[in-house]
Amino acid sequence: MLYKGLIFGFILIGLAQVSKAQSGIVEVEKDSLINLLQEFRAENGINPTTARMISLGSKVVDKKSGKRVKVRGFRVQIFSGSSRSDAYAVQSRFQTSYKDIGSYVTYDEPNYRVKVGDFRSRSEATNFMRELRSQYSNVFVFTEDVWAYQ
Repeated sequence: MLYKGLIFGFILIGLAQVSKAQSGIVEVEKDSLINLLQEFRAENGINPTTARMISLGSKVVDKKSGKRVKVRGFRVQIFSGSSRSDAYAVQSRFQTSYKDIGSYVTYDEPNYRVKVGDFRSRSEATNFMRELRSQYSNVFVFTEDVWAYQ
């Protein structure tokens, strides 16, 4: 009986060693159409592989003579709820505190959302979000089309 147990034990140990020894090289073949698809999506702004943001650097754009265009940017959401009157009340309260920053109310069934700002960089939006956290609950940064002057 002991002899059969030892043989069974050696067989189990051998099988365990064989199963661990299945390491090798994995070859991945990439279809050439994937690169074309990625380039098409990047050109049309559909989940782009590279950021297509235009940096103005230190250039100051005059709002009176500049052209207002839509670009991909960031906004900070300060309200989300099913009450339309609450959404407009939050927007009004924000506008009294921050007169120079745009605020937008949208309706995505079943919720109204109040988003503020037209930020071209995530860092600007994140800094503003930190400032708003003391005044509003559930504050988030979202990527979407924003208005900018060029």
